[in-house]
Amino acid sequence: MSYLRVRVRTALSKSGLPDLDYSLNPYIGCLHGCVYCYARSYTYAKEVAENWGRIVYVKENLLEVLEEETKKRRPGVVGVSTVTDPYQPIEAVERLTRRSIEMLLRRSFRVSIQTKSPLVLRDVDILSDHRKMVDVGFTIITMDPGQAAVLEPRAPPPKERAGALIKIASEGVRTWLFYGPVIPGINDSVESLADILEEVGGSVDLVLIDKLRVTREVEKSMRTVMEDFNSVLALLNQQEWWSRVRRELLNLCEKMGVRCFPSLAEPTEQRFKSLADFGARPPT
Repeated sequence: MSYLRVRVRTALSKSGLPDLDYSLNPYIGCLHGCVYCYARSYTYAKEVAENWGRIVYVKENLLEVLEEETKKRRPGVVGVSTVTDPYQPIEAVERLTRRSIEMLLRRSFRVSIQTKSPLVLRDVDILSDHRKMVDVGFTIITMDPGQAAVLEPRAPPPKERAGALIKIASEGVRTWLFYGPVIPGINDSVESLADILEEVGGSVDLVLIDKLRVTREVEKSMRTVMEDFNSVLALLNQQEWWSRVRRELLNLCEKMGVRCFPSLAEPTEQRFKSLADFGARPPT
């Protein structure tokens, strides 16, 4: 694993999602190395994109740039992060995410965090003190540790993520679950989502679901762990498959008393209203 330090000109990026005004990514690249992650396809640093999970850039001047930008920009909702995990292991040393969140809240920006890491618990003091201005989402796509080890080789185990979600929710902070990507033959059953919802109990305020998004880079990495990826692609290209799976997952959430919506790639006025009231968002 290599960490390289880089300087940046901007900290906040304009978001294309309707319930986010800005995105902030303290790092470029992600140690977790999830084989399904399509963030690498939108990472401008070629060295990082081609060595996903092995090279991470640390934005060494992020805080000074962010300080200047927050003085000039209109306060809004900031997604932390959208193309990297803000609480990957290097954050324990650099603390860029923590200090960025502190600055954003001090300048009256709302913060919507998404992570796979229990390291977010380190910052529960900030989150609980500003519970009306923050929400925290965890990506969990399976409770099966074997599946997770293959698909998310260096991410924290699902049970640890679920435990962190429960802890943060107990502090009165809004929490949500991102159930994505949904992969044919892996986690497209109601039992898979039910396992997660049963694990977190009543701690989740909202569930967002999304199917696997296949880019050239994702297809290449998925083929390294799935021998019959052609059958996965075949189902992904069938609208009937996703219509059925989506319907079954939404019905399950309704039965379990949890608000659940497809991703913002499939917008509906009702979901936009619910997300605006909630202050959460799915990742890109």
